[in-house]
Amino acid sequence: MQELALHIVDIGENSIRAEAANIWILIDEDDAQDRIAIEIRDDGVGMDEETLERALDPFYTTKKVRRVGLGLPMLKEAARRAGGDLSLISAPSSGTRVRVDFQKSHWDRQPLGDVPGAIMTLVAGNPGINIHYRHECNGKVFKFETADIRDILGDVPLNNAEVLSFIKEYVREGLGEIGSSA
Repeated sequence: MQELALHIVDIGENSIRAEAANIWILIDEDDAQDRIAIEIRDDGVGMDEETLERALDPFYTTKKVRRVGLGLPMLKEAARRAGGDLSLISAPSSGTRVRVDFQKSHWDRQPLGDVPGAIMTLVAGNPGINIHYRHECNGKVFKFETADIRDILGDVPLNNAEVLSFIKEYVREGLGEIGSSA
């Protein structure tokens, strides 16, 4: 994967397969600390100890369509190459938390990429899931929650083309206002 936004989509899809009703996506860009942190949590079924231990093995997957699970191992390697690390916490019935840190200025760090597009993609494919997105950039904060949009729209589905276009542009504008590199 060429950008971190694609990893966000991949982990979000893992959360959806884990029957999550809520996905929290937290991004913190901190120039003073020269760090970018991404945390994705869910309230899905979680993993037992054996699955958790194997989750970072590229030759292990619970998916039925392919024999390898490259998402988390690739993200861990991307973090390691950019002076960071990945932590994974999960337990049955307690959901999962993936946190990854990068040295922001490291020349091997992948760009954040199209985060608005990643959020839109997760909403488009899963309009019933509650996505809680919080992005902090040097102390400035942008927040987006699908539940708020759902309340405003009433019966209009979140995966309506015009709604998706609005969501992507709204997130893009919000990130611009806080000075994000996404």
